[in-house]
Amino acid sequence: IGQPVRRRRESAERHDREGGRLGRRAHRFRPGGRRRRSRLVAAGAYSGLACVLLAFTLGQIQWPGFGASAEAWELLAKQAVSAVLVSTVTAIVVSGLLPLLEGLFRITTDVSWIELADLNHPLLRQITIEAPGTYHHSLVVATLAETAAEAVGANAVMCRVCAYFHDIGKMKKPAYFVENIGDGHNPHDDLTPNMSALIITAHVKDGVDMAIKHNLKREIVDVIQEHHGTSLIRFFYHRALKLRDEVKSQVEEGNAHEEDIPEVKEEKFRYTGPKPRTRESAIISLADAVESASRSLQKPTPKKIEELIEDLVRERLHDQQLDDAALTLEDLATIKRSFSTTLRSMMHTRIEYPKIEEDAARKPARK
Repeated sequence: IGQPVRRRRESAERHDREGGRLGRRAHRFRPGGRRRRSRLVAAGAYSGLACVLLAFTLGQIQWPGFGASAEAWELLAKQAVSAVLVSTVTAIVVSGLLPLLEGLFRITTDVSWIELADLNHPLLRQITIEAPGTYHHSLVVATLAETAAEAVGANAVMCRVCAYFHDIGKMKKPAYFVENIGDGHNPHDDLTPNMSALIITAHVKDGVDMAIKHNLKREIVDVIQEHHGTSLIRFFYHRALKLRDEVKSQVEEGNAHEEDIPEVKEEKFRYTGPKPRTRESAIISLADAVESASRSLQKPTPKKIEELIEDLVRERLHDQQLDDAALTLEDLATIKRSFSTTLRSMMHTRIEYPKIEEDAARKPARK
């Protein structure tokens, strides 16, 4: 009995994989993939031509003979032109009503995502001034996420736009985030680990408030909430453990009291979540982690980059951060390859140009 059940299960899994591949291919040709309004109008014209060909095939439009009268040819022209015009005008009307239809049915098409990708949005202009390091970080995350989303058949343009806005909450306290500190004084050196963790986690709530205030799409708000999930802020958690051990040593030496030992709870150093609930949100979450960690690589090589990405994805899996996202292991493998390729192109080594001696430069060239 067990063998037929196992065979049926294997067959079902095989059909699921094949269906997933077909779905990813079909995604490229779906109507929602139209990224510009002009493409929508062109699609209407093509639909009209297709209707004309179908009408000829089904006999709805009769092809007059070569000896037919002028009235018959005129009727043929009117029928063909009217079919094309009706489809084109319908596409134009739909294009104009698209914002209303999106609001009515609570959906966002690729056309609207493209419009939201304008870097002149007030929030993006503001972040370039107040938190330029965060702005650059968001651009790189957007590139990583968009490329990976295309590879697995997710909504790539949505990933790009949501990545632009995912860290807008850092504008409240930009100096407390490493990409904006530079070589200056680190304000976290003057704070306890618990206070630092509170400031870091607050950027998610601040980002949600700013997104709602500026009427951003619901999907963008969700990504801002979910891009860290319930992950652990490891740096400050380990700093808190180290501080606790130091105080314990002082207590053993008689230089401190037991009540001075700080209480360290892991949940105090975790983001409040929720975890990523869509493929796009999970891809942005992984891209955010990969981009941040890649900054610490010394003399990056393809092997170092691949190991970094592998470790980060495995860590997120073991921490159950991807449990609510519809990503398969095959998708994760594709995403890792995409991240690796993109990072290698961004972090490639440059040729060291030889210096020209000043004296040699002054000498005239011999003929």
